[in-house]
Amino acid sequence: MSKEMLDKQSHYQLALLGGPAALTRQPPDWPIFDESDRQALNEVMESRVWGGYHESVGELEKQFAAYHGAAHGIAVANGTLSLEIALSAAGIKPGDEVIVPPITFVASATAVSRIGAVPVFVDIDPQTINLNPTQVADHINDRTRAIVVVHFAGHPADLDQLTELCDRRGLLMIEDCAHAHGAEWHERRVGSFGSFGSFSFQGSKNMTAGEGGILVTNDAALAEGARAISNQGRRTGGAWYEHVTLGTNARLTGFQAALLLNQLQRLPQQVATRMERARRLRAGLRKIPGLKPTPEMLDERVTAHGFHLFSMRFDQDAFAGVSRSRVIEALQAEGLPVTAGYPQPIYRNELFKQHAHVVHDCPEAEGYCRTSVWLPQNALLADEQWIDEAIAAFQKVWERADELLPKA
Repeated sequence: MSKEMLDKQSHYQLALLGGPAALTRQPPDWPIFDESDRQALNEVMESRVWGGYHESVGELEKQFAAYHGAAHGIAVANGTLSLEIALSAAGIKPGDEVIVPPITFVASATAVSRIGAVPVFVDIDPQTINLNPTQVADHINDRTRAIVVVHFAGHPADLDQLTELCDRRGLLMIEDCAHAHGAEWHERRVGSFGSFGSFSFQGSKNMTAGEGGILVTNDAALAEGARAISNQGRRTGGAWYEHVTLGTNARLTGFQAALLLNQLQRLPQQVATRMERARRLRAGLRKIPGLKPTPEMLDERVTAHGFHLFSMRFDQDAFAGVSRSRVIEALQAEGLPVTAGYPQPIYRNELFKQHAHVVHDCPEAEGYCRTSVWLPQNALLADEQWIDEAIAAFQKVWERADELLPKA
């Protein structure tokens, strides 16, 4: 073999086995900030109103709710508390059953348990990884009071079927939009379909202040109830030491709100960029049979996808029988910031041995946990050249997957 051929073969060798990485640059760091964020934080600092009564909190509530097509916003300390408050304000009581998906962050279900209700786990659609409306309909009984509808990875759930089902059966819908800032169903933004929409501003989310959350709703009475719970039981316009309902302190700070107002201004362009980069990535992955985006075909009713995650399913046979963990190790060595998805459906967590819950058969959820591969949202803010290099890295590992097998 000539030196030129040897050099070429060495250059294309898997990075995990000693070759050069396909990607020489990382995607944009997250979170993104600039001088305007420093200025916003400084203005709050100099105001000496650092807590939840800074004017930026009210402005965030107003602007974020309006952006998502809702009349009211209630900013809170995090997206876990926002779910608990939403369920409480909506009237869910101890012993009530609430349907939740098994593929989501654990807070979607623990919020139900924390108020004494019973989470009921129902299987997912294998394409969208969201609740399967047919499965949901089959498991409603006279104890069912609500459905927590998670828009997993930023892909809206089937809001046509689920909204109709809730209306017909007299159920409350709480939208868990922690992954879905700016996502749209039929050109209507998520969060505005249910009794409440709950959003998270935790560190990895598509809008972040490190921590934080917000509820949006079009129901004035629900909004007042949620605001009272989050503000020590106070009523709007009431005296400082007047407490009319059982509440807690879940207020967002002025510093966080100031950062989030800036991030809200960036969100529309970031949503558009993520969607465009995802289209490019999906097109490139068509050449790699071992990695299938979820869903394989985009639903035309999804007019904006939040893309908190770029979710894929791994086919071990298409990668020469190499395990998912070994392939992910090789992809990471090439510079791709991929990870496996949730290790298990959330009902398999130890905590549910201690708290009442119901699990219906969830084979699709179990299968997704065995096969999922994720790329984080900030990767979809990279430039087109990075996306093309990422596709080349995926293809490189797929084409040379047999080299990852143990040597005889």
